Amino acid sequence: MAYKYTNPNPKGALIGDCAVRAIALANGLTWDEAYKMLTAYGYRMKNLPNADAVWSAALKDSGFKRRSIPDTCPDCYTIREFCEDHPAGTYVLGTGSHVVAVKDGNYYDTWDSGDEVPVMYWRKDNGIL
Repeated sequence: MAYKYTNPNPKGALIGDCAVRAIALANGLTWDEAYKMLTAYGYRMKNLPNADAVWSAALKDSGFKRRSIPDTCPDCYTIREFCEDHPAGTYVLGTGSHVVAVKDGNYYDTWDSGDEVPVMYWRKDNGIL
């Protein structure tokens, strides 16, 4: 279980596009496809593409199910610990200020966000939550 550097942004830009990156990785989309998807959702919802409500709606409509995670310590745990507990599957984790994709126990990001504390996760509904 480890951090894996990834930046699907076609220009390699390091910008506030974590929701776009996570949605792209979780859904097997290009960065452009994920950006267009979130922009369309944002337009319909009259909100920004990276707003929690927007990317959450996109995940829900893509067949993902949401689960909450305790974020008050000592019951909280980090993205790194989440990965250790979830060695298989594809997830999208939200911290309230950051979004990261997890695949088969590894978290993919432009920076090592492993010490961040997620408050929710989304997993594709395949009968195993």
